[in-house]
This record gives sequence, C-alpha cells and structure tokens, in this order.
Amino acid sequence: MSIPQEIRDYNAAQSPSDKRICDALAKAIDRHLPGAESKIWHRHPVWFLDGNPIAGYSKLKDCIRLLFWSGQSFDEPELQKEGSFKAAEARFTSVKQIVPADLKRWLAKAAEIQWDYKNIVKRKGKLVRLK
Repeated sequence: MSIPQEIRDYNAAQSPSDKRICDALAKAIDRHLPGAESKIWHRHPVWFLDGNPIAGYSKLKDCIRLLFWSGQSFDEPELQKEGSFKAAEARFTSVKQIVPADLKRWLAKAAEIQWDYKNIVKRKGKLVRLK
C-alpha cells in the first residue's frame, strides 16, 4: 500500500532530521501493517485496522514520538507507558535510533494485540481487549 499524500506532506513539513525519522517510520509501519488504513488523524499520521487506531507518530518539541495504542500489552521494556489507557511510546531524535528488528516486532504485536479504542466513547471510557 502506498503512503497517502497527506502523510507525505506531514513528513515533508518537518526538519530534515525529523523528516528522515518520519519517512522511516511511515515506510516500516506501512510495510508491516498490510491492509491497514493510514491517514492524518488529530493532525498526526495514524494507521488503523478495522477502524481501530494501531500505530502512529507525532512531532513533539524535541523528538518524534512513535505511539502504539495497545503498546502497554506488548511486554516490551523499550516502550514507555503513555497516558491513562493502554498506549506506549518510543521517542526518537535520530533515524539511527530506530532498530528495524524492534520496530518490526512491535508492529507484529500491534496487529496481534489490540484494545478496542474505536468504541471507547460508546463504552464510556472502558477498554475491551479485541485480540
């Protein structure tokens, strides 16, 4: 699947160093989540499976943050807890910090281990495990 123009535009708007990180993440996510829908969601690139957000990244003040919505369930010490639900993150300041084997493993877990964020509003903030 090709990366949508709106995500390529997002990446192009970053500094050269951050653009390299964003491009590497977009290519890896797109390759390892075949069939996922990708788009700009809440102003950031996000990949969805069956309407459920799985992985995405965003520019923070001093880094690019890679977020996995169900990442706390991956049992991956390199991913840090983010927020009050099940999300976990990795932060990058250089493309050299991205370890392809780690990213591939995280993305495989992202496809396999999912919490139902798509219906969190209907369930009044309660998350239910999908897979």
